[in-house]
Amino acid sequence: MAGPLAAAPTGEHVALFKSVSGSVTVVRNSGPVTATAGMPLYVADRLVSAADATAGIMFKDGTAVTLGPASEIELRDYVFEPKDARYQFDLYLSRGKAVYASGKIGKLSPESVKVGTPTATVGVRGTRFIVEAE
Repeated sequence: MAGPLAAAPTGEHVALFKSVSGSVTVVRNSGPVTATAGMPLYVADRLVSAADATAGIMFKDGTAVTLGPASEIELRDYVFEPKDARYQFDLYLSRGKAVYASGKIGKLSPESVKVGTPTATVGVRGTRFIVEAE
């Protein structure tokens, strides 16, 4: 688990773990927390899965992300305010694999969705894709 620790949760949660299989850890300033189904996630959380682990994550707008084994992803930014037409979705996959399936943000404002890796940033123009970082 390289890099600085994520900030402590502030404000409302942006997503929930729908499923967790194996050892998945959420890293925050307050320290690492073992992920469980139903646990909330916040902007700046970093998720780390063991070699035999996966996690299903559902965001407030219906975006679904599945974290693969031996993966690490950071929730860099998330805004879903349809009344004000404000949208932002920014994930960073530093290693491993993840599957992304668009929710309302990807449909209403695809230019607001970014999924980054150490070598590229994916702009969303479809509704589902797999991203891998080595």
